[in-house]
Amino acid sequence: MTNERQTRGRPSKIDLLPESIRDQLHQMLRDKRHTQEEIRDAINELIDSHNLPEDMQLSRTGLNRYASRMEQFGAKIRASREMAEIWAAKLGSAPTSDVGKLLLEFVKTLAFETSMSLSEGDVVEPKALGQLALVAHRLESAAMVSHKREKEILQEFAREAAEKAEIIATKAGLSSESAA
Repeated sequence: MTNERQTRGRPSKIDLLPESIRDQLHQMLRDKRHTQEEIRDAINELIDSHNLPEDMQLSRTGLNRYASRMEQFGAKIRASREMAEIWAAKLGSAPTSDVGKLLLEFVKTLAFETSMSLSEGDVVEPKALGQLALVAHRLESAAMVSHKREKEILQEFAREAAEKAEIIATKAGLSSESAA
């Protein structure tokens, strides 16, 4: 269970800002050289320069809430990247995508757990069922693409190995027939 507060689905002031102003806000939040007060002043100046209504001005608490949410989101992304790097280092750089297989299995497990929790309820919403079917289809498609790519890599490896073996055999004075 998360601590995130459930809202009525109403977009925040920041969500309602034009994309160019939101992009500037995101850039300033990522750049740790600015204080929140400097960011708020700069964004409020942009709001004024775009002739937006006065009530679109950002408050200290509103910006702080948004910055905290973005930092939590960024922390989750950084943690995911670190975990992927750890697994990649642990699994090595094999020509097959062990990390991809691991992620596929993880998503399959999540889909299974979701379907089990849906089945525990009285009624399964058709939309949820459709989304679960779509996830299953996409997982299978991804597995097939991964399998095909793995097969192509192995075929390429075998072709290169055969070429190198032929070159080595030729240098050793063997013909193709006598090397076989």
